[in-house]
Amino acid sequence: MTEEDNENQYFTETSTKVRDLEEKQRIIKDRILLIGQNLIEMKEDVHITFLDIKKDIEIMKRDIERLKSFFETASGEFSKFAKKEELEILSRQAKMFQPLEFVTMRDLEKLKNN
Repeated sequence: MTEEDNENQYFTETSTKVRDLEEKQRIIKDRILLIGQNLIEMKEDVHITFLDIKKDIEIMKRDIERLKSFFETASGEFSKFAKKEELEILSRQAKMFQPLEFVTMRDLEKLKNN
């Protein structure tokens, strides 16, 4: 082989290696762009999810506050309820009077007119 053939072969190999490196660089660049786009989409999805979770938490906080208010009101009202013993006393008193056996004014009028 001649020196010129060696130089041509060297330049051909070098040119092939440069093209291979350029192709690898282009592939890596495309992959990096794709990864960047995926990261942007994931960030947007995560941001939307985060906002939804934040809204849900705010709604839960309001619900908890309303429940606390309800329970405070209800517990304040419990003291106003009649106790079992008091109801039993009232029941016994009602049985003593037997209100179902009382005569109404109409009944008296009917008896009087007869």
